[in-house]
Amino acid sequence: MAGRKRVLICYHDRCFDGASSAAFFTRWYRTRFDSGAELVYRGLVHRAGELFEEGIFSGDENVIVDFKYSSSPRLTWWFDHHQSAFLSEPDAEHFRHDTSGRKFYDPEFRSCTKLISHIAETRFGVRLPDLDDLVYWADLIDGAQYPDSKTAVEMKDPATQITLVIEGTRDREFAPWLIPQLATVPLGEIAALPRIRSEFDRLYAQHLKWMEIIRARGELENGVLYFDVADQNLEGFNKFIPYYLFPESVYTVSISRSPERIKIAVGSSPWNPGAKPANLASICERFGGGGHAKVAAISLAPGNIDAARQAARKIVQELRTVYA
Repeated sequence: MAGRKRVLICYHDRCFDGASSAAFFTRWYRTRFDSGAELVYRGLVHRAGELFEEGIFSGDENVIVDFKYSSSPRLTWWFDHHQSAFLSEPDAEHFRHDTSGRKFYDPEFRSCTKLISHIAETRFGVRLPDLDDLVYWADLIDGAQYPDSKTAVEMKDPATQITLVIEGTRDREFAPWLIPQLATVPLGEIAALPRIRSEFDRLYAQHLKWMEIIRARGELENGVLYFDVADQNLEGFNKFIPYYLFPESVYTVSISRSPERIKIAVGSSPWNPGAKPANLASICERFGGGGHAKVAAISLAPGNIDAARQAARKIVQELRTVYA
């Protein structure tokens, strides 16, 4: 179609909330603004160095959901809920002076999908009730609101099964295929699709192996669990496994590695009644990372394993001595 608008939607890759945010925005945009636009999806991951490649914002409109802010004049829409949403103070200042009415930030929301649904309804008058289940599960998963670790780890619900595939697949075309499905198809039907089922079965077998590796390598002391699985060269293990295997843990610190980065993940148990005064995002910000108060991470270049282990051990020591 001549003159068809091209909308680029950048989303937090390998993340259920990231994909759900892109899906909700997709439906909202088609409902409220342009039903015939060409929507293109691009996943973004936290990594060492520049997060936004030059020329990335190539659409007629450019959108970021569930990811850090960019001060590019080509950015049209932005939504995020992470404490560490800005790469620099100038970026934060740029956001504060924005007058477009299309850039939104609220770290009080547990999920970006919930934030976008709230903005769509309260600011633009768009209510999409058939996506209520998607919003509910994005909020539950990203906010770690599972009733117990068994629900999170045993993955009996369609949303948790889809999450495993999102986080574990290496197929770069998977999420761009999935996002339009999430925008229009119930989660139970999506989870039953052959493309999901075959990948879930493969990844669930790997999930069970991860449980044995983490069980063997976990070092629990003063409520803080530490494990290093960088030698596995896989990043996508279920972040609730540690609390399922070590229910007495309050915090976890782990190192994993993928071809793109080394990741130091720092989290706190949603089910342990112990006090959690530490702001994990603030701790990780000191090492160039960020996230939320209760779950955060640091990304380093793939070859920086010694620096990663040194940083992880410092965080472990701090949590074991100050917040135990």
